[in-house]
Amino acid sequence: MKLASLDDGSRDGRLLVVARDLGRAAEASGIAATLQLALENWPQVEARLQALYQRLNDNAVADAFDLDPTRLAAPLPRASQWLDGSCFLSHGALMQKAFNLDPIEGVEHTPLIYQGASDDFLGARADIPLPSEAHGIDFEGEFAVLLDDVPMGCPAEQALQHVRLVLQLNDVSLRALAPREMKTGFGFLQAKPATSFAPVAVTPDELGEAWRDGRVHLPLQVQWNGEWFGHPHGGAMHFGFHQLIAHAALTRRLSAGTLVGSGTVSNADRSVGSACLAERRAIETIASGAPRTAFMRFGDRVRMEARGGNGEVLFGAIDQRVVRGGWPCE
Repeated sequence: MKLASLDDGSRDGRLLVVARDLGRAAEASGIAATLQLALENWPQVEARLQALYQRLNDNAVADAFDLDPTRLAAPLPRASQWLDGSCFLSHGALMQKAFNLDPIEGVEHTPLIYQGASDDFLGARADIPLPSEAHGIDFEGEFAVLLDDVPMGCPAEQALQHVRLVLQLNDVSLRALAPREMKTGFGFLQAKPATSFAPVAVTPDELGEAWRDGRVHLPLQVQWNGEWFGHPHGGAMHFGFHQLIAHAALTRRLSAGTLVGSGTVSNADRSVGSACLAERRAIETIASGAPRTAFMRFGDRVRMEARGGNGEVLFGAIDQRVVRGGWPCE
């Protein structure tokens, strides 16, 4: 099943069921007005949403309409909680080597997760408004899962039963602001502006064999200004999403609508490229002593998409432009 949120001017949008090929959609507000309400009442609404999805794929929904991705908000425009991991150890190892960072003790055994801002997610085709190019604008391609209610102490062996939807995202980062915030020990604030999401969230079964071991076993295709940047594979996650969920839920419940991210998709094989500029800059620094690649400038465009093994569309594409924004520009 594939779900999206129509940007109708409200904070949470209107829930849509989307056809498998992303060509058509149907209003699901008669079942659940928003995706958040659907997650909070999943046992009561899942079968009805699935039935609507089947009818839509069979061209049996009279009021279905052509899907315009520019009219979509993020699948979940605002979330109860956004927890982002750093689960591709090759990425962390590169950063450590390039910038002479101290190793993080136990990184192979304990997941790294921070709590990000979840009140203002961007749609896949929305501009990314930022105040200054001097902040070191970067994109980060990731996968994420969206949960129902998770009890405190949920073990990893049972955590995947709480995964309702899988998503793909662009976790925008401001690299010039991040070092100080990391040194304080309080975590990111200014360095992490609004996160953007691919148009459609999918139930795990839509991924077929690509969803296994709590990981998305698919390459993430990334383009920067129309040129190939990388296609690292999501299966290289050191920790699966089940382990991230268990880690986050060790001392507290996770409310329905909690999002958990994988961190930047990264592979040890450098021939597959990268999913963020910082990683390419780290590779350049290791090779020649200094980075050659600049960070993003206003007007730059980033595109990200993950497709199935036969080229089938899954989440739809993120295709965004960085623009100057903020007071008094907006």
